Amino acid sequence: MNVIKIPAKAVEIVKNKRTGEVYADKAAFDADVANPATDTTADDFQQDLQITVASVTTKSDTKL
Repeated sequence: MNVIKIPAKAVEIVKNKRTGEVYADKAAFDADVANPATDTTADDFQQDLQITVASVTTKSDTKL
């Protein structure tokens, strides 16, 4: 069986699920949790993965 590889791009999104704030990375979120001036807690952590797949066209082997 031949496996077709489709080019794709993955982007990690680190977000505060309560406030909706998007962080540059997990370290930035952790810094917000450690900041006593904010009410952000570890429970506010949300991590999403956005996958973008390249457009693919196939050529049929069927002859008309």
